[in-house]
Amino acid sequence: MMQFDIEAVRAQVRAMDYVRGTPDEVEQWRQDDAESRANLAIEDMALAPNEAELFDMLLEEAVPPALVSKIVQGLVQNGPAEPPA
Repeated sequence: MMQFDIEAVRAQVRAMDYVRGTPDEVEQWRQDDAESRANLAIEDMALAPNEAELFDMLLEEAVPPALVSKIVQGLVQNGPAEPPA
């Protein structure tokens, strides 16, 4: 399980220049996310709580799915920040 400092990632996301999703788009992304999480649970690959929190935060910030993929890829490649003790 990877641990992410959610608030540090949120600060980085808020500093990024991107086009936020509309409320309708975000709602569709939430539905897609729920379906994906259900499929992961069926495959016994459910997200860890901190990972789920990361994706929830990205939805709260209305980050488009293509950018979510790039952000997560960067976190995995660069090693996630540990949450503060």
